Amino acid sequence: MEKSVRIDVKNGYEPQTVEVSKGVTTKLVFNRANPSACLEQVQSTDLNFAQDLPLGEDVAIAITPEHAGEYEYSCGMGMFHGKVVVK
Repeated sequence: MEKSVRIDVKNGYEPQTVEVSKGVTTKLVFNRANPSACLEQVQSTDLNFAQDLPLGEDVAIAITPEHAGEYEYSCGMGMFHGKVVVK
C-alpha cells in the first residue's frame, strides 16, 4: 500500500512535520509556491534525497523508511527545515 503526503512550500514547509509508517512507501509531494531561490531545492541526508522544486509544480519523492525515528529535511541553503516522523 502506498501513501501520499502533500507538503506546501510557502514560507517554509507546511506542514512542517509529517508522520509516516515504518516499511510503507510514502510519496512526499512538494509544491513550491514561493519564488525564493532558497526554496528551489529540498534535500535530506537522513532520507537520502536532493530534488529541485520547480515553481508551481508537484514533485513527488518516494521514501520507504525501515526504522522508526525522526528524519530532517531542509531547503538547499539549510534555512528552512521540515521533519518526517516514522512510527
